[in-house]
Amino acid sequence: MPLGELSFSYARSGGAGGQNVNKVSSKATLRWPVRATTRLPADVHERFLKRFAHRLTGDGEILITSSRFRDRGRNVADCVERLRGMLAEVATPPRPRKPTRPTRSAAEARLADKRRRSRKKQTRRGGGFHEE
Repeated sequence: MPLGELSFSYARSGGAGGQNVNKVSSKATLRWPVRATTRLPADVHERFLKRFAHRLTGDGEILITSSRFRDRGRNVADCVERLRGMLAEVATPPRPRKPTRPTRSAAEARLADKRRRSRKKQTRRGGGFHEE
């Protein structure tokens, strides 16, 4: 985990908080410049960018905010833990899919179902009167 590249900012949290809610900045926002980092292996870096592309800012940073807890330290730890989870998610490469074929009985059942559905719809058509 590239702890030296992380930067935090703080703001007032929303929601219940008692007397201190309007004067204590306990919400933590973690910023990490993912595109600029050199501390991740290339394959993990590529998978991270692909998997979390929708979460990146225009500058290539990832933002993670936490206001689950009432104190700043626990919210910072929560942000770091969520980033750690995101990195763990892309740490191992996905297993390649083995191409398979449907069994003969499955193919025959599918075709038989198509024939049944076709016959059912043909009977619905019927020969009605047409005005010309």
